[in-house]
Amino acid sequence: MKKLLIPVLFLGVFFNPDFTFAQTETSGREGVYRATHTKMTELKHTKLKVNFDYQKEQMNGEEWLTASPYFYPTDSLVLNAKAMLINEVALDKNGARTPLKYDYKNDILKINLDKTYNRNENYTVYIKYVARPNEVKAQGSAAITDAKGLYFINPQGKEADKPTQIWTQGETESSSVWFPTIDKPNQKTTQEIYMTVPDKYVTLSNGILKEQKKEANGLRTDHWVMDKKHAPYLFFMGVGDYAIVKDKWRNIPVDYYVEREYEPYAKQIFGNTPEMIEFFSKKLNYDYPWAKYAQIVGRDYVSGAMENTTATLHGESAQQKPGDLIDENRWEDVIAHELFHHWFGDLVTAESWSNLTVNESFADYSEYLWNEHKYGKDEADYKLMKSLLTYRMDPSNFNKDLVRFDYDSREDVFDGVSYNKGGAILHMLRNYLGDDAFFAGLNDYLKTNEYGTGEAQQLRLSLEKISGKDLNWFFNQWYYGSGNPKLSYTSSYEPVKKQVTLTLNQTQTPLFQFPLTVDVYEGGKVSRQKVWASAKASNSFTFPANSNPTFFNINADGVLLADINDSTTAAQYLLQYQNSKDFLSRYKAVEFASKNNTDDNSLKILSAALKDSSFRIRMKALEGIDLSKPNAKKMMAAEVEKLAQNDPKTLVQGAAIAALAKTKDRKYLPIFEKGLNAVSTSVKGNSLGAISQIDPSRVPALADKIDLDGASDELIAQLLPTIVKNKIEKQMPAVATTAAFYPFLKFQDPQLGTAAEEAYNWIMSSDNLKATENLTKILNQAKGQVAQNPQAKMMIVQMLREGLAKKTQVLKANPQSKTINQQIDLINRTIEAYK
Repeated sequence: MKKLLIPVLFLGVFFNPDFTFAQTETSGREGVYRATHTKMTELKHTKLKVNFDYQKEQMNGEEWLTASPYFYPTDSLVLNAKAMLINEVALDKNGARTPLKYDYKNDILKINLDKTYNRNENYTVYIKYVARPNEVKAQGSAAITDAKGLYFINPQGKEADKPTQIWTQGETESSSVWFPTIDKPNQKTTQEIYMTVPDKYVTLSNGILKEQKKEANGLRTDHWVMDKKHAPYLFFMGVGDYAIVKDKWRNIPVDYYVEREYEPYAKQIFGNTPEMIEFFSKKLNYDYPWAKYAQIVGRDYVSGAMENTTATLHGESAQQKPGDLIDENRWEDVIAHELFHHWFGDLVTAESWSNLTVNESFADYSEYLWNEHKYGKDEADYKLMKSLLTYRMDPSNFNKDLVRFDYDSREDVFDGVSYNKGGAILHMLRNYLGDDAFFAGLNDYLKTNEYGTGEAQQLRLSLEKISGKDLNWFFNQWYYGSGNPKLSYTSSYEPVKKQVTLTLNQTQTPLFQFPLTVDVYEGGKVSRQKVWASAKASNSFTFPANSNPTFFNINADGVLLADINDSTTAAQYLLQYQNSKDFLSRYKAVEFASKNNTDDNSLKILSAALKDSSFRIRMKALEGIDLSKPNAKKMMAAEVEKLAQNDPKTLVQGAAIAALAKTKDRKYLPIFEKGLNAVSTSVKGNSLGAISQIDPSRVPALADKIDLDGASDELIAQLLPTIVKNKIEKQMPAVATTAAFYPFLKFQDPQLGTAAEEAYNWIMSSDNLKATENLTKILNQAKGQVAQNPQAKMMIVQMLREGLAKKTQVLKANPQSKTINQQIDLINRTIEAYK
C-alpha cells in the first residue's frame, strides 16, 4: 500500500512545537505483545458468487470455502465476518449440502463441522450471506482512513459529476467485510469470483477473466479466476464505467482502467509499467510471477494506492492531464511502489503486521531503484532525501522500532518508519553488501518463501547465506532497535606527522556502529575516506594531510541515515558544491545558499547551480535567488532568463519565471505572456503569478486560461493570494486543499496562512460544491494524522463549525440552491469524523 500522504507543506503543522504532541505509538509499553496469528486452519480455495444492491449499498454473497486443519485435528472453523447477515451455513460435498450449526457474534463466525478433521483432510463449507459495509463499526487510521472494506461510490447516481463505482479495500483486515475468511496476513488461498453487475459496467478482480455471461434484466456475470494462492487482504473487486487501455509485458496483459475522460492520457500516466516489470524482473532475477497486471483508479479512495494481487487500485490523484504530465508524472513513484509489492507483499507476504517492513520498506525502496534506473542516481537520491523528511517530521518516529511487536493498533505500523526509514535502511544495507550480494540475497529470500510468508529474520538469513557476512549487528540496531545516529565532530592536526585526527561523537542512545564516508578538503583538493565507526560515544580516525584540512564533509555520499551537527560556512559550502559529485552534498550547499542568499559565496553557489545537471538542484537554486537585489540580478538574471525560455524541464522553466517575477521588470512580460499559452501547468501558473506582480488588473481575465486542478501544492500556495484577491471563481476548488489548513499555516507562514484563511471564508460564503468537496475530502484524509494532536483536532472542528454557520447563511440567502444542502451535509459529516 502507498499511504495517502498529506504534503509536507501541511503535514509539518501537526507536529509543530507550538502544539502539545499526543503520542500514540506504544514502544516500551508493558504487557503488550502482538503475536503472529496462530494457524489452526489452512485456507485452500475461496469461491464466491456475488451481486450488488445499489440502493441498499449491500452485497449478496455465496461462498464455498475449502480448508483443512493446519496441523492439529479440529472439529470447527472460525472465520472473520464483519457486520454480515448470515443466512445459511452448510457442508458441501460435490454439490450436496448438509446444514451445519454455527454461532455468529462480535464479527466472528464459528462453525461446528460434521466431524473432527485431520491435517491435509479437506472440507468445503458453503455460506450464504449479505455484506453490509455501512454497518461496520471499525474506524480508519492515519494510513487507511476507513475500514468498511466494500465501497459503493455514488451508487444511486445522485452526484452529477461523480461516476458510479464499486471497489474493495482489504488491508489490513477488512476483506472479511465482504466475504467470510480468516482475515490474517499469514493465510493464503486461491480464489474465483463470479460477479453479477449491470451490463454497462466493466469489472476487475484478481487473476484472469475466464468467462462473461449475459443475464436477464440487463445484467452480466463475469468469472474471474486466481489460480495462485495469495493473502485474503489482497482480494479485490472493482466495478464501474471504465475505459480499458490495453498494454502488455512480454506475453502478459497489462491493462489500465481509467475514467473515460482520461482514456487519451492513460499511457502517459501508466505507460512505463511494462518497462518497470522488465526492470524489476531482471533486477531481482525473478520474473513477474502473476498471469496479468491491471491498474484501476477509484474515486474517494481511502488511502493512496493498494497492491491487490494483479489488480492494483489507485486513488483518483493518479489521473492527470497533459499540463501536469509534461511537468512530472507525480504518480510514477506510486506505480513503481505498488508493482514491486507483487514480489514483496504479494508473492512473499509479511507473516504479521509487526513485520510489515518486508512489505512496505521494499516497496518504498523500489521507488529509489526505479528512479535510479530511469532517471539517474541524482533523481533517486533526491526522492530518498524527500522521503526521509516524512520520517523526520514526526518526532515520535525516532523511538519506534522498525519491527514492532507492541503496537496499539495494527494500522499504527503504516508510518514513516515502516515506509520511509525502512527504505533508507535497505539503501544502507545495499551499499554495505554491494549490489551483487544484495540483489542475490533478495532473490534467495523470494525463492525460499515464494507464495508463503516472510519476516525480517528470514531476510537476514538469505542475505547472510549469499554474502557470508554476519548481519545480526545490522538487524539488531536498524530492524529491532529505534532511532538513528546523531553526530558531531572535531579535528586536530599534527604538522610534524602530517596527519589529521577526526573525532566523531555520537550523542544519541543506543549507540550505533556503521560504515561512513568522509570527504577531507585540504589545499584545494578532496580525498575520500571510508571509515568504520564502532558503537562508542567517540571514535577517532587519522588521515594523512600535508596541511590542516579546510573542513570535512561527513556522510558525503548521503548513504548513512544520520543527523549531523556541523557549522559549515558559505565558503566551505562553495568548495563542497564545486568538488562533490554526490547529489546530497551539492543539494545541501544550494539549500544553505538559498537561505543565506546575500553573501558572495552563497551567490556563487546559486549561480553555479543554475547549470547543475540535476534539474532538482536548478529548481532549488531558482527558489533561493532574489533578483530584486542588484548583485543577484547582475550575476544571474541573464542565465535565469535562458532557463525560463529554454530549459528542457518545464518545472525549471516555471521556477525561472517565478524568479524573474521578483524583479517586477516589465521587460520580461513577453516571456510571461508566452508562458500563458504553454501546455505546462507550472509554466502557465507561474506566468500568471508573474503578471500579477507587474499588472494585477489583467489577472481576472487571464486566470480562466489555466486549469489548476491537480497543480502542485507549491504552485497553489504561490497563486493563492492572487486567486483570492481577485475572487477567481474557476480556481476556488484548486485552493480549497490549502484553505483547509489555514489555522496551522498561520503558525509557520503567517502571510500564506492569512491568504488561506481568506480563501476558506470565501469558500464557506459561496455556493461551490466542488470547492467544499475538495476541502472536506482533504480534511478527512488528514484525520488520522491530525488525531494524534488533540489541539489540532479541536482547531479543525472549530474552523468547520464557523464554516458551517457561513454556509447556513448562504442557504438562507439562496434557498433554491440545488447543492448547498449537500455542502452542509459534507461539513457536518467531517465534523462528526473529528469528534
